[in-house]
Amino acid sequence: MSAVPRVAVIEPARLALLNAGTIEATTLSECLSVNFASLLSQVFPAIGPDAILKMQREEEEGILRRMALAASLIFEHNGMAGLDILRNHSSDTVRGWACFMVGVAAGQTLAERLAMIRPFADDHHFGVREWAWMAVRPHIAADLDHALALLAGWTTDSSERLRRFASEATRPRGVWCSHLRALRQCPGKALPVLQPLRADPAPYVQDSVGNWLNDASKDQPDWVRSLCAQWSAESAGLATARICRRALRSINRKG
Repeated sequence: MSAVPRVAVIEPARLALLNAGTIEATTLSECLSVNFASLLSQVFPAIGPDAILKMQREEEEGILRRMALAASLIFEHNGMAGLDILRNHSSDTVRGWACFMVGVAAGQTLAERLAMIRPFADDHHFGVREWAWMAVRPHIAADLDHALALLAGWTTDSSERLRRFASEATRPRGVWCSHLRALRQCPGKALPVLQPLRADPAPYVQDSVGNWLNDASKDQPDWVRSLCAQWSAESAGLATARICRRALRSINRKG
């Protein structure tokens, strides 16, 4: 993705705490304002000046590029042992780096990688949960049918965060990520994930499923109309109605 403008001004004392890794960001603007080189030197003081310099040189690049770079630098210095240092860190950005370590690690099967990302997909912080699916999405795209089969099992989990991950990680268009062309062309492939969530009680999940279908409506509007009609007939509850309103918003806007 391209660099994201940092429009919000963060109070200097708070920004210093974010860069030291002692507090969590509370807004997207705070997430985007963290100085990765400063934070990396705090978390891994022994990582060396070359790694810090590499991070400094990329400071104006897009956030996903910098997240992946930080993870790669930590992996080069510490291997996967670095994951244990990061996974319970007080900084949401640092835990986000852990997500991308799961993404950059070599030699993992898709099932192993999803198992590793699972605690981060269930993190209490909104940012970490976003980094979790973004970090493994390239691997989901590379083995999509297997990923859909594995993530179908997440849709019945008691955690709404994990149920939402199954939907959000497979959106055909998504946000800040490459599109899944196979799902743009044939969204029905994802029904094993979508169908169990059609009446999910959590608005967090409902929004994701609605956004998934809204993505699909930009390429396959008739399929989305048909599916929403079917779901509305099968499940007349408020949850399904909310999902379908969100799913059809682009279609209705054009109409």
